Amino acid sequence: MNDSRPDRRGFLALAGAGLVGAVAGCSEPRVDNSMEGTSSRTIDRDNVADGSTFTDVYESVIDSVTQVQVHGVDDPITGEEGRGQGSGFVFDETHVVTNEHVVAGGDSVDLQYINGDWTSTRVVGIDRYSDLAVLEVDHVPDGATPLSLADERPVVGQEVLAIGNPYGLEGSMTKGIVSGVDRTLDAPNRNFSFSNVIQTDAAVNPGNSGGPLVNLDGEVIGVINAGGGENIGFAISGALTSRIVPTLIDAGEYDHPFMGIGLATVDRHIAEANNLPEATGIIVTDVIDGEPADGVLEPATIQGGSDPVPAGGDVIFAIDGEPIPDRHALSTYLDLETSPGDTIEMDLWRNGVETTASLTLGVRPPAQ
Repeated sequence: MNDSRPDRRGFLALAGAGLVGAVAGCSEPRVDNSMEGTSSRTIDRDNVADGSTFTDVYESVIDSVTQVQVHGVDDPITGEEGRGQGSGFVFDETHVVTNEHVVAGGDSVDLQYINGDWTSTRVVGIDRYSDLAVLEVDHVPDGATPLSLADERPVVGQEVLAIGNPYGLEGSMTKGIVSGVDRTLDAPNRNFSFSNVIQTDAAVNPGNSGGPLVNLDGEVIGVINAGGGENIGFAISGALTSRIVPTLIDAGEYDHPFMGIGLATVDRHIAEANNLPEATGIIVTDVIDGEPADGVLEPATIQGGSDPVPAGGDVIFAIDGEPIPDRHALSTYLDLETSPGDTIEMDLWRNGVETTASLTLGVRPPAQ
């Protein structure tokens, strides 16, 4: 969840029942293959097929997609020090974007462009809450122009392309559609979730992490970060990337807004237990001492035995006039529309009565 820690009474499981993605990056050992050291661009252009619209998009962006090689990471199978790999893309004249989990734990990071050029890098900023990282590079080839982030929000059914280096196979492309938007993704080994995630059925495999998910104009709509199973892949949205990456370049870190609550999406059972007019909104299951919601919001108590249901807590159904039907909407609104220090106006039900409350957002504590 975007704004919660594990509920000490166990009710955050109600709000965290989303898909769990398998991180598709540097947790996999680097795979050597016969393509290493070669470029898929050095082919006879006088004897090739015409291709398609997808070929045109690929040709327009592939020079700007990099293979990321991380040195000094532990092999997840043998435990021995080795190398990991992922993907990235050129963001501006001197920076490349990838995933935080791709570069985490590495001693050094090198990049290889599709034309075969290598460059060393420095990690200038990381954000675990969004799984984004920025590398400053020593060399960018002339053809590797920065990729643009899409201004328009993606929609379900939109055609997209995932470009990267699955299993070390450089310059690979898969095609699919946007399968879902505004997902909240629970990731392995993290006690929080990623917000505003895009779901796609484009094939995503280990090594794709950090690479771009692009629309048919070649604009980045997301940064690929996980594969959740057959025909399910995920990407951190371009909208969130556009907020976070410039700050990572300037400051090395990014402060996320924080309410300091545990929460659960209101379903039929919660609505019935709280005498709500409809099953919508999020119920406050916990308020963390000393955080912004302390003294502002009231947490639920527990009803039921083997199948407990939170009841009696504040139910937030709108913030600043924007509907908040579930935890996904809450995390997306906070991350895309607010910053620490902002005061939000909440519409909520308290003890069966509709009321309002104001809360000044804090800063999320460092991710564990």
